[in-house]
Amino acid sequence: MNKTLIASVALLALGTGVAEAADLPVKAPPPPVPVFSWTGFYIGANFGGAWAKNNWHETLFLTDFNNDNNGAFIGGGQIGGNYQIGSFVIGGEWDFDWANNNNVATGVVPAVGTIVVTNNNHWITTLAARFGFATDYWLFYGKAGGGWVGNNHLTVTNVATGVSLTCGNFTNCGSNNGGWLLGVGVEYAFAPNWSVKAEFDYLGLGNRTFVIPVTAPFLAGDALTSNSRNVQELKVGVNYLFNWGAPVAARY
Repeated sequence: MNKTLIASVALLALGTGVAEAADLPVKAPPPPVPVFSWTGFYIGANFGGAWAKNNWHETLFLTDFNNDNNGAFIGGGQIGGNYQIGSFVIGGEWDFDWANNNNVATGVVPAVGTIVVTNNNHWITTLAARFGFATDYWLFYGKAGGGWVGNNHLTVTNVATGVSLTCGNFTNCGSNNGGWLLGVGVEYAFAPNWSVKAEFDYLGLGNRTFVIPVTAPFLAGDALTSNSRNVQELKVGVNYLFNWGAPVAARY
């Protein structure tokens, strides 16, 4: 009888302990940490350097003019939008930069002498699609689209006589010209609405031809054709992000 009483008491105590353990509160898991989303619009500023290449060919005496390809400081801003799908980001961007690039090309023309062709690129603007891969706060992207360069002060000078012909003396002398754009970059979001970026762009420009009037004091009736024209940009920038998209995922 004592054994039966002891067993009953033990079972009762075990049942009570199990019931009390079941009543203990279970610790909730930590809340998920949202993954940063690149979805939304942005506006920002940039600065850096640009290098222009603009070789010239003279058609009457078949003379080539070598370009010094001088670099220049650029600065401006950009506006765009992103949409993130999983880890992929697509969007578009427009930017505008002021530039002060002086292009100087020199050639020696038979029976005329040394000729210098100068012109300036004073602004650069691009409009491109942007596509990339996001890893949380990092975005690695490429760009493809078009660009335009504001070009002025085209002058052809005969070094021996000091006589110059300006853009107004030529036919087909447009000041704005465009081409295709390719670029790559990386962007990092260092705060909920702020990011910094570094980017390289290559702008390939179309050829241009200027015809010198037959009444000109030198190279009369000649034509100058530009070729291998391009602008290369290396710049850094900062963006303010207007994120309206929900987090793309949750992380524990």
